[in-house]
Amino acid sequence: MPILRLGNTPRAPARREERASTVLRALNSTEDPGELPQFLGSERPAPESAQRLLLIRGVAVATIVLTVAYLAWRTAATVDLSVWWVAVPLLLAEMHNALGLSLYTLSLWDVDDAPTWRHVEETDQRIAVLLPTYEEPEDVLLPAIAAAVALEPAHETWVLDDGNRLWVKRLADELGAHYLARADNAGAKAGNLNHAIPKIDADLFAIFDADHVVQPDFLHHTLGYFDDPTIAVVQTPQDFYNVDSFEHEGTTQADDRPYNEEAIFYRVIGPAKNRWGGAFWCGTGAVVRASALEEVGLVATETVTEDIHTTIRMNRRGWGAVYHNEVLARGLAPTDASQYMLQRNRWALGAMQVLRQESPLTTSDLTFGQRLAFATTLFGWFDSWRTFAFMVLPMMVVISGASPINAPGWVYGPAFATVFVMQFVALRLLARGYYPPITSLLFEVLRMPAVIPATLAILTGGRGAAFRVTPKGPSADRDGTPVPWLLRAMLAGSAVALTWFAATIAGLTPTTYHEMAATIGAVGFLGLNVSLLVLAIRRIRDPRFAGDRRAGVRFGVRLFGAVNGAQCEIEDLSTTGAKVLLTSATSFAPDETTLGVDLPDGRTLRLNCEVRRRIDREDGLELGLQFAEGQRATLGQIALALLHQREDELAQQERLAA
Repeated sequence: MPILRLGNTPRAPARREERASTVLRALNSTEDPGELPQFLGSERPAPESAQRLLLIRGVAVATIVLTVAYLAWRTAATVDLSVWWVAVPLLLAEMHNALGLSLYTLSLWDVDDAPTWRHVEETDQRIAVLLPTYEEPEDVLLPAIAAAVALEPAHETWVLDDGNRLWVKRLADELGAHYLARADNAGAKAGNLNHAIPKIDADLFAIFDADHVVQPDFLHHTLGYFDDPTIAVVQTPQDFYNVDSFEHEGTTQADDRPYNEEAIFYRVIGPAKNRWGGAFWCGTGAVVRASALEEVGLVATETVTEDIHTTIRMNRRGWGAVYHNEVLARGLAPTDASQYMLQRNRWALGAMQVLRQESPLTTSDLTFGQRLAFATTLFGWFDSWRTFAFMVLPMMVVISGASPINAPGWVYGPAFATVFVMQFVALRLLARGYYPPITSLLFEVLRMPAVIPATLAILTGGRGAAFRVTPKGPSADRDGTPVPWLLRAMLAGSAVALTWFAATIAGLTPTTYHEMAATIGAVGFLGLNVSLLVLAIRRIRDPRFAGDRRAGVRFGVRLFGAVNGAQCEIEDLSTTGAKVLLTSATSFAPDETTLGVDLPDGRTLRLNCEVRRRIDREDGLELGLQFAEGQRATLGQIALALLHQREDELAQQERLAA
C-alpha cells in the first residue's frame, strides 16, 4: 500500500544472491542510518488557485442547471404511469441524485475558508488529554498512551477505562498517565467521558479514541483557535496507520495519496464546513472547551453518535467549531468487513437518531450554514437507498418488459448520457481528487447492507439502540466475514434477470420487450451491478481481511541492529515483535535473545525477545521475534519511532515534482 514509503524513494527489490552483500555493506557503513515508514498526505493542502476554483464551481453549477432541465423534461414528458412501479422510483432516484449533487456543490463551494491559524508553543490553558477505552488490547493502547504522554506543551493524560482492567492501570502508570475507572458502563463512551470530565480540573480537553496515536505537534497546531472565546471545538482529520485495512485500496491520484473511504469526508467535506460555520466534533482527534461542555450538560448520551449530537447542542447555545485540515493523529481502520459494517451501521443509526431528536434542519437555533452542513452529512446516509434502487430497477425492467422511460431511445439515450457524464465530472472536481470512481462505487455497495437497516430508525426513532464498540486490531475470525444476505440476494436477482433476458431473446419466456433501447440500457446496468457485487463479495471474503496470528500492526522498515551482538537487518517491526535477517552465522539461546534496534536519530533501543520462527534463506537466516513482557516503556519508544514519521517538506516537494 502506497500510504507508507521508506525514505524519499521506493527501494527496488534486490536479487537474492545480491541481497546479503548489500546488507553487509549497509551494516558496515556509518552513512546509512536506516529508514522508517513515512506517512504521506498529512500536510495542510495548499489553497486552490482562483482558476481552479472557477473551473470547479463553473462545471458544478452548469451541471446542476443541466440536471434540472433534464429532470423537468423527464417529469413532464417521459414518465409512463401505466408502469408507475418502475417509472416513478427511477425518477425519484434520479431526483435524489440531483439533490445530493446540489448539496455537495453548496457545501464544497470553498474548502479553504478557515479562521486565522497560529502556532502555539506555550499556553496558560489547563489541558487534559482523555483516552476513553473499553476492550482494546495492549498492542493498541500502548502506542496511544505513549503518544499522548509525549505531547507538548504541559498537560495531563488520563486513561478512562470502562473495562476496569488492572493491567491497563499498570500500563498507564508505567507510561506516565493517570488512570480512572467507574463502577458501570452506563452511556458507553459518552458516559465514560461524563464520569471523568467533572473530576478533572482543565480548561480544554483533547479527546482521542483509544486506538489513535497523536502526533507531537497536535496541541501546538490546534490551541491557537481558542483565542476566539466562542470556539468550543477544534476538529482534525481522522487518518489510519493500518494501511492494509478493509477500507484502504490503491491510491486516489498520482501523488501516491492512498484511497481510504473516509478521506473524502475528512480532507474535503470537513474542511469545507468552515465556510458555513458547520464544523462539528467527530469523536476523536479534537480539542473541546470545558465550559462549553458544562453549559450543554456534558456529552450527549441519548444517541450513539454523541459527538455530532453534542455539537448541535453547543451550536444552539452560540458556540462554534473549527476544522483544522492537517492530519495530526492516526488510528486503526476496520480490519475486516464485519468491523466496517458495524461501524457504518452505528454512524447511520446515530444520524437517524439525531434527525429525530434534534431536528437540526428546521430549528431556528441554527444558522442556514449550520443546517446545510448537517443536512449534507445526515442525509448522506440515504444514498444507500439510491444504490439499492439502481440495482433493483434494472431487474424489474428486464423481467417484466416494462419501460420506465416513455421516450425514443435516440432521444433519451443521448440526454441521459450527457447528464450522467456531466454529473460524474462535477463530482470528481468537487471531491478534489478523493473520488476514484470504481473504488468509490464498490464501497457504496459494501456499506449498503449496514446502512439501509439503520436508516429505518428515522421512522422508529432508534430508541433503546445500544452503542456497539468497533473492535480494534486484527480480526479473530480466520474464516472471514459471512457475506450479507442482501448482497447475495442482489447478485442472485441480477443473475436471474440476465438469464431471463437471454431466454426472452430466444423466445423462451412470455415477456415481450416493446422498447428494446430501454431493455438494453437495463441490461447494461445489470452487467455493471454484477461486476460491483462480485467485487464486493470477493473483498468481504478476501483472506487479506481474515484473522491474523500476530498482534500489532506490522510496519515494513529498513533498520539495522544486532541480535545478541550479531549484526542484522530489521525488515518489519511492531510493538509486539520483529522480523530480522542475520547475514552471518551466529549461535544464541532462543529463550535469552536480545534485539538492539538502531534508530535513524542515533538512539539504540534494546528489547528482550523470544525466537518464534527460524527460516533459512539464500541471503541469510530469518528470525521471527516476539518481544517479552515487562518492557512497556521501551515499546512505547518503538511505537513513537514508527508512528511519528511524517514526510518532510523537501521530500514532499520532490515527490510531487516527480
